[in-house]
Amino acid sequence: MILTTKLLGIDTGGTFTDFVLFDGEQLKIHKVLSTPHAPEVAIIQGVTELGLLDQPLNIVHGSTVATNAALEGKGVRTVFITNHGLGDMLTIGRQTREQLYEWHPQAITPPVPRALCLETGGRLGADGSIVEALSNQQLALLKKEIERLKPEAVAINLLFSFIDDRFEKAIEAIIPEGIFISRSSKILPEYREYERGITTWLNAWVGPLVKAYLQRLSDGLPNANIAVMQSAGGTIDVSLAGSEAVNMLLSGPAGGLAGARYTAAASGQQKLLSFDMGGTSTDVAMLDSRPDEELTLTNNGKIGRYPVAVPMVDMHTIGAGGGSIAYLDAGGLLQVGPESAGAHPGPACYGKGGTAPTVTDANLVLGRLQADAFLGGKMQLDISAAHRAVETIATPLGLSTEATAQGIIEIANEHMAQALRVISVQQGHDPRDFTLISFGGAGGLHVCALAEKLGMTRVLVPIHGGVLSALGMLTAPRARQLSRSLNIPLYSLNEAQIEEQLNHLKQQGSEALLQEGLREEEITTHPSLDLCYQGQSSTLNIPWKTSNNTIDAAISNFHQAHESRYGHRLDCKVELINVRTGLRGPMPEVTLAKGSEHHSRRTTADVYLNNEVSTISSIERDSLLEKERVCGPALITETITTTFIMDKWHGIKDKSGNLLLEKVN
Repeated sequence: MILTTKLLGIDTGGTFTDFVLFDGEQLKIHKVLSTPHAPEVAIIQGVTELGLLDQPLNIVHGSTVATNAALEGKGVRTVFITNHGLGDMLTIGRQTREQLYEWHPQAITPPVPRALCLETGGRLGADGSIVEALSNQQLALLKKEIERLKPEAVAINLLFSFIDDRFEKAIEAIIPEGIFISRSSKILPEYREYERGITTWLNAWVGPLVKAYLQRLSDGLPNANIAVMQSAGGTIDVSLAGSEAVNMLLSGPAGGLAGARYTAAASGQQKLLSFDMGGTSTDVAMLDSRPDEELTLTNNGKIGRYPVAVPMVDMHTIGAGGGSIAYLDAGGLLQVGPESAGAHPGPACYGKGGTAPTVTDANLVLGRLQADAFLGGKMQLDISAAHRAVETIATPLGLSTEATAQGIIEIANEHMAQALRVISVQQGHDPRDFTLISFGGAGGLHVCALAEKLGMTRVLVPIHGGVLSALGMLTAPRARQLSRSLNIPLYSLNEAQIEEQLNHLKQQGSEALLQEGLREEEITTHPSLDLCYQGQSSTLNIPWKTSNNTIDAAISNFHQAHESRYGHRLDCKVELINVRTGLRGPMPEVTLAKGSEHHSRRTTADVYLNNEVSTISSIERDSLLEKERVCGPALITETITTTFIMDKWHGIKDKSGNLLLEKVN
């Protein structure tokens, strides 16, 4: 789909809010400091600075409002409604302990206070039969209790409502107007009552906050058509996003993965380990598919300590970013993160009142960041403040400021390398078979060191890598992910019965996308089955081909997938747990870059290397010619990020503008 109007991707991060504007021919990049108390303020500021406030505009936005509210425990007053005897469902959970061998674990605050848990009838059996009916008297009592408790939101989660949703709908109908409603049979019609309950409650808990934020954003940008990025990598209209807030928990990171895959494909790279280092956190993931295929999704995600069973991109997140604070622990050992300086006050070198040493301060002390080149010179960094901050640690350690800064970087790198091992080595993949793609504002400063720690020899630093999440949102299609639990032995079904279930989901998703302006011929579907051996509690997702497919083929593919994942296959019957259908519209076509018409603009920079200060090349990335070779050690500077090419690494800029690095033996 070729764009004919201006399209703006916006990613709100913990430190910066990123903007990528595509006018149909070229991209324009912009950044402003985030305003966590009211994210729309930074967005409106950036749109105004781009001169777009009064112009018709299509916006795709990735928001952290849902994520931050969930992580910080700042959701709204929410009533949880379930069946008799199950009021403690969310408190008991799976009875797992965060620290298995902790003798005196700290008491965990229940997700919902007991006073806000209401129990009622309307209970179904596993076969859909009525175990306990829902009477009008019970509905009247529920309404009275809700009016007494005065919640902002209500979450409804009845047993086996994914089989028959009439009782949940009856409860929904009596809830007073103005209260946000989250119904499990709509949000997540799948089995596992705890995961379904937590997901439904999370949606209610943060939904009013997200809905109010999106309304303020829409009011502040009256000339814009706004779509919101979802955790599964597709977009949804802003008017619908608030009611499905739980699907926005990985909104920004999903944009990053979409952008990583899109830009890497332009350089012929497909097998990727992605590394997104921002100001507050680092996200890592594995990618092995074309841009026109579904991103790898998981239904076993978590936000904080809560499981989130809606589809989301499969990634691992740690609290390590440019703003991660370095400190000495009780034993006098140097530690880094997970606490971050955030946007306010930010790292000490930002000159906004921060005094704690951060990873960004350490990079500035080592010369890898240039004080007068940050954000293209728009933001002058205070190198003296960075030195003073790092000295607060260097003095008690008895080390020089530079050596301490190097230690901060080494510890941060090890944290991030371990995260990359989690999504590669621990899942049976050899990192050496992949290319490491780095993005985020701080990614390029650490990427070569991380590759070496993993034994990798290929690195891709994509064009506009400092704002790749915002760029990825420009490439994201309108999409829906739908599912339903069946819990039936696969051998007891035939192909027509499976097709009937999948077609029901397809029709439901198509109707939603048609309402957002897509044409029927533009929608593609990706049906799949969640399968497991009889008696297993975990599933594997197996694609279901809509033509020439058989149950025998699905079973064979499951056996192969199980053996690949776990190293063995079993002579057991296979069960169909869930049917799933992903639907998506066409992908926008975005031009990444135009070739440079200038010779490389090179200066020099003094950088701390191998325990001494060395003078190395500093090159403006925009001035690099296609196929021009750069040998490390060197700095590649650009408006939104800096790449540090280590010794024994060299790189070239390809026709798409990406920087391809390889280690030389």
